[in-house]
Amino acid sequence: MSLALVSGAIALVVVAWLAACAEAGLARVSSFRAEEAVRSGRRGSEKLALVAADPTRYLNVALLVRVACEMAAAALVTYACLQEFDSTTQALLVAIAVMVLVSYVAVGVSPRTIGRQHPLNTATAAAYILLPLARVMGPIPYLLILIGNALTPGKGFRRGPFASEAELRALVDLAEKESLIEDDERRMVHSVFELGDTLVREVMVPRTDLVVIERYKTIRQALTLALRSGFSRIPVVGESEDDVVGMVYLKDLTRKTHISRDAESELVSTAMRPAFFVPDTKNAGDLLREMQKERNHVAVVIDEYGGTAGIVTIEDILEEIVGEITDEYDRELPPVEELGEDRYRVTARLDITDLGELYGLDEYDDEDVETVGGLLAKALGRVPIAGASSVVDLPDGRTLRLTAEAAAGRRNKIVTVLVEPVGPLVPPEEEKESE
Repeated sequence: MSLALVSGAIALVVVAWLAACAEAGLARVSSFRAEEAVRSGRRGSEKLALVAADPTRYLNVALLVRVACEMAAAALVTYACLQEFDSTTQALLVAIAVMVLVSYVAVGVSPRTIGRQHPLNTATAAAYILLPLARVMGPIPYLLILIGNALTPGKGFRRGPFASEAELRALVDLAEKESLIEDDERRMVHSVFELGDTLVREVMVPRTDLVVIERYKTIRQALTLALRSGFSRIPVVGESEDDVVGMVYLKDLTRKTHISRDAESELVSTAMRPAFFVPDTKNAGDLLREMQKERNHVAVVIDEYGGTAGIVTIEDILEEIVGEITDEYDRELPPVEELGEDRYRVTARLDITDLGELYGLDEYDDEDVETVGGLLAKALGRVPIAGASSVVDLPDGRTLRLTAEAAAGRRNKIVTVLVEPVGPLVPPEEEKESE
């Protein structure tokens, strides 16, 4: 009697082992991979393609078979132990120990390792059994899933047990470690998940970096600004930068002037388009879908007080997924390039303390700005564009001229600034001492 029970339990464990193999193999075979197998003429690939087309159904069948066989084997082993041992407690402890060991090794580790190492072969073999088995079982696996979901907190019914975001991220990391995908692809998938938690204020171009044009300016002035700044879309403002009244496109300006040269003297407001406004708390992923639907490439971001916080383009959001978009002209520049006669070409991000050191100052600080680019913007009173120039005074009385050089990158930011002294090359105090 006990021998028959043990033999039955062993047979059930073997079936559970096969079901676990099928689970692991099917989980790693996509419909695309199954179609590739069909095109290559692989034996059994047609059945595999049918299973891969509806993986949830057949994974649920394999899951049900595995759980049923494990439970039945545990019951048989427990009954056999109760017959062999006089003590019920001893029999139960032995049965639990045996089934934990068998379930961990024979059903948990071994079949899943084989299924992951040989997913195509395992899934193809499983397809021969799962297809007829699913027809015999009919809706039973689906009904059990519905009952399980009804008892699980959450909204709605699902067709089966779906992985959480954390599990999907872990699977992507595992795929990269096993060289199934590249590291760039792994980062891109993670970025897609992170986009759902990203707010517009985190990806927008802030108001301090905006190049704008007043509505009373002419189309000719707008064209000049667009060509000098490198921007093809420029916000049009009214009384202040908080009062964005529209958006002017370079292609609209050129089309208007191409039709009639007299249009250059018209106000820029005659060529602007309505502005698309969004709150800075809007989800970046939702905005991307909305911009795609509306075929809108730029939106004005409004803060909680109704003021202009910045603008966001569809490229800004895409950069959150694919990384920074650069062009063939972008290159790494040295922070300081000496040009002779106390003239320097420095990066716009150079700290003003380092700028002071170039001219022999032990300390040079400004409460409002930290970089050379910020210093130029403060002197100009606006965002610098290529060719913009202004003078700043050093603490020792000398004067420097800062000139913005060519912009670079998708956002056309000023990359380098030309710094040259205005007047004597030595401080006035040193001139007096030499006299």
